[in-house]
Amino acid sequence: MWLRIGAILIKELKQLARDRLTFGMIVMIPLVQLMLFGYAINTDVRHLPAGLVDMSQTSYSRALVQAVEATQVVDFDKRYYSATEAEAALTRGDIKAVLYLPADFGQRLLQYQQQSTAFSRPLGQWLVDGSDTLVASAIKALRQMPLEEVTGQAATRPAPSLELVQYFNPEQRTVVNIVPGLLGVILTMTMVLFTSAAIVREREQGNMEFLITTPVRPLELMLGKIAPYILVGFIQVAIILGTGHWLFGVPVRGGLDSLALASLLFIFASLTLGLVISTLAKTQLQAMQMTVFVLLPSILLSGFMFPYEAMPKAAQWIAEGLPATHYMRMVRAVVLRDAEVSQLHGDALWLLGFTALGLMVATLKFRKRLD
Repeated sequence: MWLRIGAILIKELKQLARDRLTFGMIVMIPLVQLMLFGYAINTDVRHLPAGLVDMSQTSYSRALVQAVEATQVVDFDKRYYSATEAEAALTRGDIKAVLYLPADFGQRLLQYQQQSTAFSRPLGQWLVDGSDTLVASAIKALRQMPLEEVTGQAATRPAPSLELVQYFNPEQRTVVNIVPGLLGVILTMTMVLFTSAAIVREREQGNMEFLITTPVRPLELMLGKIAPYILVGFIQVAIILGTGHWLFGVPVRGGLDSLALASLLFIFASLTLGLVISTLAKTQLQAMQMTVFVLLPSILLSGFMFPYEAMPKAAQWIAEGLPATHYMRMVRAVVLRDAEVSQLHGDALWLLGFTALGLMVATLKFRKRLD
């Protein structure tokens, strides 16, 4: 009996050694997860892109800005001339927070130093994108700024020196941020998985020879493969957002046309990514294994669970190559901040270009296999 079991064991080991993709998965999956969780995932938010509206333009206001930047929580990358411009940038997602300093900042600072009550006017305001609770919490810590560096005098006031205004999610409910992000995760999981096995399944079921004899062209075959799943994707979007709104009270502030267009671009990108995988894999098992390599970074690096801004630059570069990262930004902007796709044209064009490139690669690879 042991001899027969040993023979089977040797056979399985040899088969495993010949299957390079499975062997690579055994080694790469723990390494990739270790690198993602240990290096890229970070909840300590630093260097958030922020805007500044300095209506005072005094030495005191500049000293306060320098003191805020010294905390490394925010970087004032943009300057605006009005709160309206800054709010529009918040809606587009260009920045995560705005520091607004009024024209009478100097007078407020003097009153703040002299009055002992906690009811004096705040020195300024933080306008924050509160849809991400981790980002809002990081900015909240900046309300009580030490003013010794600004005035040169010791300050003993317990009251916050800056007022905090949280946009889009004032109640700070985590589910408000999670549900729109879940769209990107579930669509990535299902759309890529559906089409990653599409070409391989035809080959394993013996239908490839039949397809070769038909007049269908590679591009037509690719488009025909992904077309039915577009409707499936929209059904999933309706289920997730409808249930999230009805069950958890998640608001849907944006227009349905913008939501549909953003989702359509992402569904196309995910389906073509699955087609590329399908043309590379030899079996359905290999296609599923390759899909895992897409799912893991899409969930961990796209900003779904952890702030994109808290990741190292190298991780952000990898995240920029994933369709889920761009859709995550778009769907949260549309659903939570009432943004339009025209305001998010950078992410929309990227998804469109990814789809065109993926479709071209899948078509060329399929044609090459026919040769």
